[in-house]
Amino acid sequence: MEILDATVITTALPVIAADFSVPAAHLSIGVSAYLVAVTLFIPLSGYAADKFGARTIFIAAIAVFTVASVLCGLSSSLFEFTLSRILQGLGGAMMVPVGRLVVLRDLPKEKLVKTVAIITWPALSAPLLGPVLGGYIATHFSWQWIFYMNIPLGIIAILASLYLLKNTKGDVGKFDIKGFLLTGVGFALFMAGIEFLASTSDKLLQSLGIIAIGLVLMAFAVKHVKTAKNPLFSFDAMQHKTFRLSVYGGSVVRVALGSAPFLVPLMLQLGLGYSPVEAGSLLLWLFAGNLAIKPATTWIMNKFGFKRAFIVNGVFISLGFVALAFVDHNTSSLVIALILFLNGVTRSMHLTLINTIAFADVPTNKMRDANTLGAILMQMNRGLGITLSALAIAIAAAVLGQSSATPDLQTFSLALLFMAGLALTSIYDSLKLSKEDGNSVLNKRKNKNTQQT
Repeated sequence: MEILDATVITTALPVIAADFSVPAAHLSIGVSAYLVAVTLFIPLSGYAADKFGARTIFIAAIAVFTVASVLCGLSSSLFEFTLSRILQGLGGAMMVPVGRLVVLRDLPKEKLVKTVAIITWPALSAPLLGPVLGGYIATHFSWQWIFYMNIPLGIIAILASLYLLKNTKGDVGKFDIKGFLLTGVGFALFMAGIEFLASTSDKLLQSLGIIAIGLVLMAFAVKHVKTAKNPLFSFDAMQHKTFRLSVYGGSVVRVALGSAPFLVPLMLQLGLGYSPVEAGSLLLWLFAGNLAIKPATTWIMNKFGFKRAFIVNGVFISLGFVALAFVDHNTSSLVIALILFLNGVTRSMHLTLINTIAFADVPTNKMRDANTLGAILMQMNRGLGITLSALAIAIAAAVLGQSSATPDLQTFSLALLFMAGLALTSIYDSLKLSKEDGNSVLNKRKNKNTQQT
């Protein structure tokens, strides 16, 4: 539900924008505001789950998310829609981290690879199924039903939670309000500044000022977390090279990958003239690529190790964006489908690699803090992917002397080339890995090392 709603509106953006009388590209605020809200409240999730119980918080989050979905459907302006998406983000912020914490907290290391492969499925499938559903609903019904469909899903999820989850509580201290405000407000201002920069080309200084204030607050947040007695979360997991890779290089590539569910549907519709349903249907080939490679991901990790897999796959991700950038009106749907399929393969492989290596060396008693920090960064990456996409469109339009309100195919091509370059830079961190890093969770390599010892 949570990840689906981050992208389900992408193919419906032109329809919703027409209802609200705003340019389609400017509606990225409806996507990024949701992701910012998720990021803002994630630090609260681990504390709340320990204090009130995982089941209580999980069910409350689903209820808030479902009610906010109804409010999104009832919105009659971009302002109302954005506020409803923020409330929806509050519910989403509690659902995913708490659910993942329940899984990871008591998980033996030898089951990490298999389990992460399973819980990665929603992150892979929902952003790709979202545009298809959004396009179909917007064309054959009305865009409001994109959100109303969460009502039955929410009820099913609440009933399942009552049956499956124990209301496990943990030890909690005093909540770090200062860290919460510095982190949340800092990132919200940073994202708002980028969004403002993308939609208002005549207010450069104001936008840069908001971005600068956000960065300063986030810098203070980092300093506070490192020195506070009971911080909001801990950076202890950063001492492990494998976790650092998921933070630095992993963040860069996730930002690039997060741009695709926003950029590609808009390019297909505004640049190539596809209908919402046609654009959404083509994106199914991304999902097909995810499916095709999934059975082989564990074998690839065991056969080649993390370092080689990260480097080679990172290059392929960048080349995938380049291929999309060279699509034009003469490119057949079959060729576009093939490009999207291969992009789906590399997307699935990389997200599985990142999610697996992130917790490879983190001790069980540090899993909660590592999970919270990882969840915060993951949501930041997703939000930045959407917001930087809108900014890339605006910059490309300015370079070409066009309006970002009505981007053409050339504008999208430049934006995609920017994402290709961004994805390629993630390889720098991968080059610093040793061939043995992450072997503790790779069965074949772990067994080989044990025999040699």
